[in-house]
Amino acid sequence: MTATHPEKNVLNTAFSPCPNDTFMFHALLNGRIDTKGLDFVPHLYDIDALNQMGFSKTFDITKLSFYAALKLRDSYTMLDAGNALGFGCGPLLVGLQPEEFTSESLVAIPGELTTANLLMRLWDPRIKRTVVDRFDSILQGVANGSYDAGLIIHEGRFVYPDHGCKKIVDLGEWWEETTGLPIPLGCIAVNNSSPAFGHREEIAMMLKDSIQYAFDHPRDADAFVKAHAREMDGDVISRHIDLYVNDFSLALGETGKKAVSTLQEMAWKADIL
Repeated sequence: MTATHPEKNVLNTAFSPCPNDTFMFHALLNGRIDTKGLDFVPHLYDIDALNQMGFSKTFDITKLSFYAALKLRDSYTMLDAGNALGFGCGPLLVGLQPEEFTSESLVAIPGELTTANLLMRLWDPRIKRTVVDRFDSILQGVANGSYDAGLIIHEGRFVYPDHGCKKIVDLGEWWEETTGLPIPLGCIAVNNSSPAFGHREEIAMMLKDSIQYAFDHPRDADAFVKAHAREMDGDVISRHIDLYVNDFSLALGETGKKAVSTLQEMAWKADIL
């Protein structure tokens, strides 16, 4: 469905329940910054669901994997703020017996349109046997033998040893060694056919202010973040935020823009887009 707009200043805003997103959006949604009369109504969904709903233009503003955003580039405009890029923060491919992994192994992925899946396809185009599972269920599926391997994102990179899993490849390390650039994972985008499009520069600045507020008052968002986190351990939540919210979240900059364009170019050359 397409979001309705009872008032032009009401903006349906979708993001994931992951700590990096809730940390960034907390101030924007909870009266900590001036939103200049815009009313941001939150909707929280898993990233795979957000990517799928992007094709239906469900929300005015939405979190998207960069892979989905590249496919939807004619319908959405990526904001300069709210992005998840960085070094040492890429998805991991893990398994119980990494030495037995082959391109024929059954791999659980967190969504067809996730950047993690795009990176895995770039790393080894021969991998074809995949099944979609929710990101926070993949490790259990690997542990109980349902999958030969799992492509993990978010908090998974901190807890996979607890499930008896071992690393097959760090796709972030592979990306960095291949390109020398930070890995672009997710972005915040505005729907070009919604009222948000006319406010896109203001929204980007507000989101930047929200992130800066979170940096300046890191404990203020604790209750909001923990209320939505799937992994409740406080140390894991803090490490998650530290890894995925950084200077690239405040603004892409030239390096961030180059990383996104490089991902797009590599996907085009691999005939994935």
